[in-house]
Amino acid sequence: MEDERNIVQFLSMNGGDGPLSYANNSCYQKAAVDCTKAMVNEAIINEFDIKQLPSATPYRIADLGCSVGPNTFIAVQNIIEAVERKYQSNGLDSSIPEFLVFFNDRVSNDFNTLFSFLPSGRRYFGVGVPGSFHARLFPKASLHFVYSSYALHWLSKLPKEILDKNSPAWNKGRIHYVGAPNNVFEAYSTQFRKDMQSFLDARAEEVAPDGLMALLFAVVPNGTLPSESFIYLLYELLGFALMDMANMGLVSEDKVHSFNLPIYFASPQELEDLVEINGCFTIKSMIPIMTNQMKNNITILDYNLCILHIRVGVEHLIVEHFGSEIIDELFNRFSEKVAAESQFVFKQDYLDNFVEQFVLLRRKVT
Repeated sequence: MEDERNIVQFLSMNGGDGPLSYANNSCYQKAAVDCTKAMVNEAIINEFDIKQLPSATPYRIADLGCSVGPNTFIAVQNIIEAVERKYQSNGLDSSIPEFLVFFNDRVSNDFNTLFSFLPSGRRYFGVGVPGSFHARLFPKASLHFVYSSYALHWLSKLPKEILDKNSPAWNKGRIHYVGAPNNVFEAYSTQFRKDMQSFLDARAEEVAPDGLMALLFAVVPNGTLPSESFIYLLYELLGFALMDMANMGLVSEDKVHSFNLPIYFASPQELEDLVEINGCFTIKSMIPIMTNQMKNNITILDYNLCILHIRVGVEHLIVEHFGSEIIDELFNRFSEKVAAESQFVFKQDYLDNFVEQFVLLRRKVT
């Protein structure tokens, strides 16, 4: 079965620096990094206790789900500059520590491109850490600041029920839970809860006491239905394009039935509940980002931009499941469907139902 092979192991953003690369099609994510710069600075100024970092100890930062840049380098630089300002504001310029940055992503990530983009004038030592952030990656209490942006909505694996023809949650003819029976949504939701629990348990071991985690989530507002958000409607149209190709004999219908996107967008309440259940972190802030400003800045209503952002994120999964020969045809059909439905999909209400949430957590002292 597909879940036994765990297609998610092939998940990675498109590498390289070509026209279909993540590096050249991640302006939406960059806008979020820019919007949260002041929040990261405030978090370090208010929450980082210089006295807790022993002399001559490097300040250790991890970006979990870093992809291939350049956004990860901007985020890391924001963190380092905030730490430096903290020391300078206390008259401790000569005591600014060295910085060690861990860039983490799945083993399928294009680490070669990532490190070819490393800024030449950086003030830190960089290390690549391949592996899933749903498990332990670092020694106990070794990290001072953990950052993750637009990564935690990816599941560690597909729920096995949605691939089982004998299950009421079998997701026949769809590639996501939008438009699916509630059993499918519940299977996704349960897998997300398991994954977040694993993520928080692992970080509870790795983050030093009083250490910080800044997490940027793509979320849906509390109580939002999948049919009420533009991002879900786009995934639904991608699924329709695949089924059209199946009906024409261009792809196997069984292949479509067994393909699902390993993506779940939580609500702020779900995130808050999971942190409280874990019990190892204090929620210092949960701040919605000015999404309308962000979307205006990157012309979100340009549906071609949306299609590119989706393609660079899911192309590897589609190629692994269906083969590379269908990709151009699929996204041409997808583009046509989005163009035809753009007035509906991009209604303001639907745009407002996909938002960004900045979550700052502090590791409790036990």
